[in-house]
Amino acid sequence: MDVQERKPLWQRLAWLLAIWTASVLVLGGVAWLLRQVMNAAGLST
Repeated sequence: MDVQERKPLWQRLAWLLAIWTASVLVLGGVAWLLRQVMNAAGLST
């Protein structure tokens, strides 16, 4: 493999922040969906 130039630090941090934000939003969405299913089944949180 050829040696590639590293991206600037701000760009690598931006990707890290974007991936972290997306994962938090997806996890929140899954938790919300599970609460909706539990409430529909008559369970309370």
